[in-house]
Amino acid sequence: MGSVRLFILGALARGGPMHGHQIRRAAQVDRTELWADVKPGSLYAALRRMADEGVIEALRTERVGNMPERTVYTITDEGRRELSVLRHTILTTTKLRPDPVDLALAYTEDLDEPALRALIEDRRAALVADLASWKHLQEHAAPYLDGLEPLGFDHVIIRLEAEVTWHDRVLDKLTDLLANRGERT
Repeated sequence: MGSVRLFILGALARGGPMHGHQIRRAAQVDRTELWADVKPGSLYAALRRMADEGVIEALRTERVGNMPERTVYTITDEGRRELSVLRHTILTTTKLRPDPVDLALAYTEDLDEPALRALIEDRRAALVADLASWKHLQEHAAPYLDGLEPLGFDHVIIRLEAEVTWHDRVLDKLTDLLANRGERT
């Protein structure tokens, strides 16, 4: 929930008062779900919860044309404090989250080398495709990015490149590692 809260508070602090649809639209336009753990569909429930908590508040309800009524929210002083704390916490936390692939590899005794190699090669191929997609997206988004936004693309691309490199290492060492399986001292 930290990423969703950070996104909502940051959007309201940067863009001023907005209704949920505007915040959701900002997430879709920025394609936030690609580079952050923010799903546009999760925003409405978070807005209500955050308003109940007092970090944002409803300014007014408005209707434009035949559209449904929409509640316009603004960030509160408490919300600005929380934004500062969340941002600081995220920028200073360096713990890598465990990757379930490591656990899955630990439980592959029932797979022979060709089956395991095929799974790892398929996973690597998917990562290579993701990497190509991100590089393509970065190229097309570059003219519209400003400030520190390009660094977000760089971060994802470098992480994907590291994943591909790790998968190459696993594939290179797989035969030897499987030959030593079960030889614990």
